Amino acid sequence: MEPSILIAKLMGPSLLVAGAGMLLNTQGYRDMAKEYLKNDALIYFAGILVLVTGLAVVNAHNRWVLDWTLIITVFGWLGIIGGIFRMVYPKLVARIGSRFVDNLGTMRGGGVVMIAVGAVLAYFGYAV
Repeated sequence: MEPSILIAKLMGPSLLVAGAGMLLNTQGYRDMAKEYLKNDALIYFAGILVLVTGLAVVNAHNRWVLDWTLIITVFGWLGIIGGIFRMVYPKLVARIGSRFVDNLGTMRGGGVVMIAVGAVLAYFGYAV
């Protein structure tokens, strides 16, 4: 199986579920995020997970082609950058994250974007 298809099959449904959760259980996600942002060690640990995931994606799929597969490459690089950022600056991540969580519109907008990107990836992963 081509790496693009396999990664789309993993990322697509994950983003769909996370985005749906942000829209259907906004307050629950906000409460969970607020607790997460209070813990520097948890932010650091999440950074390790995000960094390793981003590195795995980029090592398997570093394609800079103007088609749907570019989404995967961009997410991989964002994972690398986001993981490093969480590990090096956990307090800054907490401050920035708090602004995101406090804004209901941003939370809902993030959910809509996650659903849209997840739907594209799930479509190309499973339907094509």
